[in-house]
Amino acid sequence: MSPLLLTDVEQAIRASWSAETCTPEYRPHWRPDNPARDQCGVTALVLHDLLGGELIRGEVHADGRWTDYHWWNRLGAGVEIDLTREQFGPHETVTGGRVIARPAEIRRCREEYELLRARVLHGLGAPATTP
Repeated sequence: MSPLLLTDVEQAIRASWSAETCTPEYRPHWRPDNPARDQCGVTALVLHDLLGGELIRGEVHADGRWTDYHWWNRLGAGVEIDLTREQFGPHETVTGGRVIARPAEIRRCREEYELLRARVLHGLGAPATTP
């Protein structure tokens, strides 16, 4: 396999999102005009698989009230990559951001993570491997 660019990885991830890869609770509300919505956890895990680094978790507030958590990645030299930040509307803000240890076993959204991972690896022309 030839070397990949970060743009290749981003393109493969974005092309792999669907209702089936978002958080199950949000699935009935998923729309193709906001494909990043509720994809942050599984996207951060897949990006971590591919690039390493750290998993970061912040809090989402809507109209001043906590609503959920948001996940993204930090690579070497403190470079942060958040491929799903555009999911939020103007009334939503992400605050904080602390390093979270990768879980030894993915329980929540495991099927969604495995599906996204398989799609991304396929899109990159990489052999599918067991997470």
